[in-house]
Amino acid sequence: MQTRVMEVDPLEDCRKVYKEAAAILEEGGLVAIPTETVYGLGADALNTEAVANVFAVKARPSFDPLICHFPNGKAIKDYTDVPEELQPLVDKLAKEFWPGPMTLVLPRKPIIPDIVTSGLPTVACRVPSHEVMRGVARALGRPIAAPSANRFGHISPTSAGAVMKELGGSIPLILDAGACSEGLESTILMPCLDEKGKPAVRLLREGPITREKLRGICRVLKPGKGKTAADEALPNAPGQLKSHYAPCKPLILWNPKEEFTPEDGVAYGLITYEGDSPLAAQDCWVETMPLSPGSGRLAEAAVRLFAVMRAMDENEEVQVIIAEELPEMGLGCAMMDRLRRAAAKRGE
Repeated sequence: MQTRVMEVDPLEDCRKVYKEAAAILEEGGLVAIPTETVYGLGADALNTEAVANVFAVKARPSFDPLICHFPNGKAIKDYTDVPEELQPLVDKLAKEFWPGPMTLVLPRKPIIPDIVTSGLPTVACRVPSHEVMRGVARALGRPIAAPSANRFGHISPTSAGAVMKELGGSIPLILDAGACSEGLESTILMPCLDEKGKPAVRLLREGPITREKLRGICRVLKPGKGKTAADEALPNAPGQLKSHYAPCKPLILWNPKEEFTPEDGVAYGLITYEGDSPLAAQDCWVETMPLSPGSGRLAEAAVRLFAVMRAMDENEEVQVIIAEELPEMGLGCAMMDRLRRAAAKRGE
């Protein structure tokens, strides 16, 4: 299959492009579509064969559910059945963070196929802020099921070029709107009742909507905390496997204040936060790539994280990647989540 790349500027009138992409989805095809977080591999969420092809192209296990993307919050109500006691919290979160990088795991209506949710009674819903994904969803008139547009477990793509390297020849179309503005997958939340019966959210995946932002809205529970008898089983959320977001080369997390002793005959590359740590000052690196050159800004580091990981993985001189541990506050929590999973040994 030949993969076509179409450049699209969301600031211009792109309805013709959106309709063309929607036509492919309507026929059961797959399209790589940009969001503000990462590029997604989109399929018509109501077409079971198309969704099955998403799993096949990515080599994604069937037990890992997909996120459905909607053009607006109103459209989600046709596909979910939120309990009355949780509706005010869901509305509050939607008003505050949608469109944006927040995914809500909500009770689903039967119209959502089992394959999308891996048989779970809930569906992961998101209204992205990126106009291209919303525009295609509007043109299609149905939700778009879209995990990241890469082979399962590999580094998430934040550019059309990265998608082409991962899935070129396997899908008919990539919509290229440039680099993603957030660079990290969405924060995943499950609205629930805490142990006192009050509305709260369970944090299933760290992301751009940080705990600090959420705490200004409601109580935030970690997975497994505050479970009630009626809430025995947590849904599997994307990105929860121990090994995920991983480069092909070994990646090792390292305290930037600790000295690193290289193994003889091994070529190491360093992913550093600011570029001026004691670890970065050592002269044992074949390549050094800062996430936030000289500024130490977590937002900049988050945008660059996957692109830097991919560049280091593609550097033929580097055999092993060392990544500095990041401050675990704000966006640093989400980045450390990704780095820990990337550092986990495959097959464990």
